[in-house]
Amino acid sequence: MTESRSASTLSILRRLWPEVWRYRLRVGVALLFLVAAKLANVGVPLIMQRLIDALDLTPKPLLIPLMLLMAYGALRLSSSMFQELRQIVFARVLARTSRNITLRVFEHLHALSLRFHLDRRTGGVSRDVERGMTATSDLLDWTIYTILPTLLEVVLVCGILITRFDWSFAAITLGTLVAYITFTFSITEWRMRYYRAANAADTEANERAVDSLLNYETVKYFGNERHEFGRYDASLVKLEDATVKSLKTLAVLNVGQAGIVAIGLTLLLWRAASGVVAGTMTLGDFVLVNAFLIQLSIPLNYLGMVYREVKQALTNIERMFVLLAEVREVEDAPGAPALVVGGGEVRFEHVDFHYSPDRPILADVDFRIPAGKTLAVVGTTGAGKSTLARLLFRFYDASRGRITIDGQDIRSVSQQSLRAAIGIVPQDTVLFNDSIYYNIAYGRPDATREEVIAAAKAAHIHAFIESLPQGYDTGVGERGLKLSGGEKQRVAIARTLLKNPAILVFDEATSALDTRTEKIIQGELDGIARGRTTLVIAHRLSTIVDADQILVLEQGRVVERGSHDELLAQGGRYAQLWTMQQRERNRVVEAGAEPVQA
Repeated sequence: MTESRSASTLSILRRLWPEVWRYRLRVGVALLFLVAAKLANVGVPLIMQRLIDALDLTPKPLLIPLMLLMAYGALRLSSSMFQELRQIVFARVLARTSRNITLRVFEHLHALSLRFHLDRRTGGVSRDVERGMTATSDLLDWTIYTILPTLLEVVLVCGILITRFDWSFAAITLGTLVAYITFTFSITEWRMRYYRAANAADTEANERAVDSLLNYETVKYFGNERHEFGRYDASLVKLEDATVKSLKTLAVLNVGQAGIVAIGLTLLLWRAASGVVAGTMTLGDFVLVNAFLIQLSIPLNYLGMVYREVKQALTNIERMFVLLAEVREVEDAPGAPALVVGGGEVRFEHVDFHYSPDRPILADVDFRIPAGKTLAVVGTTGAGKSTLARLLFRFYDASRGRITIDGQDIRSVSQQSLRAAIGIVPQDTVLFNDSIYYNIAYGRPDATREEVIAAAKAAHIHAFIESLPQGYDTGVGERGLKLSGGEKQRVAIARTLLKNPAILVFDEATSALDTRTEKIIQGELDGIARGRTTLVIAHRLSTIVDADQILVLEQGRVVERGSHDELLAQGGRYAQLWTMQQRERNRVVEAGAEPVQA
């Protein structure tokens, strides 16, 4: 277990080092300032010893104490000044390294497949990244500019004690250090289990809080506030227990450290006092030993805290690096060229797909959408319709077969160019918690305001936006919940129009709307699909009667294909679905109400 932890620590430091090495000039200058600060710090007791011995003379000279006092003040000032200069020079390294690593994690999370994001808990991931970002800068600061300088100061002090006095002073000092470090490391390793448990409980609590708040309406619908409080409190209880244990063990650590330092100080002062009594040491020597020990005890106590914090920081960074270690299921081929879109013909060639070997989704799906034509896919829930869109966007790769656009295998071109060529209007349009303008402009962030407004007009939402008090600057709320379903769909249409893709996907884009709004939105969708290669995934068959070709999926297989009229004439599965939906529609109309769709 210890070996794996050590390997993990070394691995983390190795991964951080290239980021630090990019700023080696700043690191070097900061180290020079730090060495100067430590030399000045060690020089202060030496000046104090000379000053006391000078004042102990009879008659007392005036010039030497004055010069020593000036030197004492200069060293005190230099120690603080060089420390602050080090901070000024190194601040950029800390902030930039933390930023670069966090950005890399964020980029990697976006590069992971949909499978990872369907399994993740947003609150937990965000908390791991947040803690890892803070821990990165802390770890660098503590290891490079706290632990190493403290060790340097210990070496300097021990060297002075050995050269000026007998070996026993250095022996007691080193013995105290060894006992202190051994005790600190062993107790800290023991305490880390409680810190990790507190971290896990904190992450779990954050996950549940975020999940509950994101589903605020659902909680209210079912009156389950108490249930949510209970689930959240269960995580907080774990956090509380782990935190209490961590604090109790911290007290044990602090008492033990203080005891070791006190014993060391007592032994050294006893040796110094004996030397003064025997006449082998001056009063200044006694003060020098005392000053060195007090001066060392401060960083020693700090070193114990730093070691704890470093171990905790490594734990936090390790969790962030676990995210970086997640395998990218879908990656560009080396040197993948950009997709070259001509007409935009789409082909699925004998495609199989499964999330896991025991859960097949698609089997031998084969179809072609000619450039500028519309193909609709219908079928019962779970038939694999939406999976077609996810494969086309390459959120997953096909298990067998291939998908091509204008003859180019989508696995051989860059994902960026592939997705730039495809636009989608999904069933559940999720908007960013920003303005309407931002959400429309998201289709092409470099678009001008005039182009954004033109897209809104084409989607027939401009007049509605202008009627709002804040116009295009109106906030849409979390996931766009301040807008109605029809308004959100129009924003999605405007966003797609602004992107101006060669290929369109409508993934049950109107199934969540009432009949009146559906007819209006459907008319707008038909308009923007004109002249574009379009894949329509539909539930309501009335919305795809004009499609050039219709596929019927059953359990991941294409069981029928043809136009609306041809499929009705076959009297097969499509005809059954059509008859069922028409019968349901007539029953609702006779009841005098509009059909309601889930």
